Amino acid sequence: MSIRLKLLRKKLGVTLEALAEKSGMTKSYLSKVERGLNTPSIAAALKLAKALNVKVEELFSEDSVSLDSYSLVRSHERQSLAANDQSPGYAVLAHQVSERNLLPFIIYPAKEFTDKTFKEHVGEEFLFVHEGQVEVDFMNEKVLLERGDALHFNAQKPHRIRSVGEVQAQLLVVVHSTEE
Repeated sequence: MSIRLKLLRKKLGVTLEALAEKSGMTKSYLSKVERGLNTPSIAAALKLAKALNVKVEELFSEDSVSLDSYSLVRSHERQSLAANDQSPGYAVLAHQVSERNLLPFIIYPAKEFTDKTFKEHVGEEFLFVHEGQVEVDFMNEKVLLERGDALHFNAQKPHRIRSVGEVQAQLLVVVHSTEE
């Protein structure tokens, strides 16, 4: 039985470094687990599930989610996926992420671009500004979004986001991601 760590980590947009920091495990160990060279103990699997905010069964499950099932994440159940308190916070708003192509997140972007790199990934991205203002930097163009604005784009277009103005921005972000 192979562990689905890499699939879940990539779908959730979590780097190996961030997962190592959040789970307290080394990058090299996690890399071996992802390549099937190591199988985590039950304790390690529980730590990984907690770090990714998924049920431990999702790390191993091959079962498909039935069409009748739904995912409900109450606001008090949200768990941040940020690597640390300094990085922008975000939380996944769905369970059974390995079986879904639409991934909803709530994001609290930092005031400054926290890293110089632009994100780009397969699929589409939809942003809705719930609170505050954000600047979306597409390398050659910057778009300012106000509360209530929505933006939909091809996620292969390099992009990064930051909060601007006095109020900490809150964004609903929905990423359409298919398994590669």
